[in-house]
Amino acid sequence: MINEEIRDREVRVVDQNGAQLGIMSTHQALLLAEERQLDLVKIAPQARPPVCKLMDYGKYRFEQSKREREIRKNQKVITIKEVRLSATIEDHDVDVKFKNAVKFLKEGNKVKVTIRFRGRQITHSEIGREVMKQFAERIKEYGNVERAPLIEGRNMTMLIAPREQN
Repeated sequence: MINEEIRDREVRVVDQNGAQLGIMSTHQALLLAEERQLDLVKIAPQARPPVCKLMDYGKYRFEQSKREREIRKNQKVITIKEVRLSATIEDHDVDVKFKNAVKFLKEGNKVKVTIRFRGRQITHSEIGREVMKQFAERIKEYGNVERAPLIEGRNMTMLIAPREQN
């Protein structure tokens, strides 16, 4: 709440440098803010009496939005890319999937490795688990296994996160 929106009878006033100006009526505080060409901003409404600060509210809002933009700009968005294998996959096919997974990890993305069991393959899930283990062993210099192979319905999934570059 700023300026005329403040409805309390008395407020504790702090100036723009953080110095205490004491407890005064809201009307007096508004006159003081107007005299210094600043805004009266309520910063601690739960305190008794509420604490208000003299500040240039427009400048404060601008700097706050600037900080938020800077934080958003420096944020790294991590996406999850998927690599699908099968329980009966051949060596050359694993090589191709491995190269794709390495490319995704180098870009800083996480990789979800999925094996879909078809028909009666689900009864031999240990074959799929072995394929996953070999794939994880092969890719360990580029990423770490974040979530171990887990069977969900007819699929087995494993999540690999990129390694930290020092």
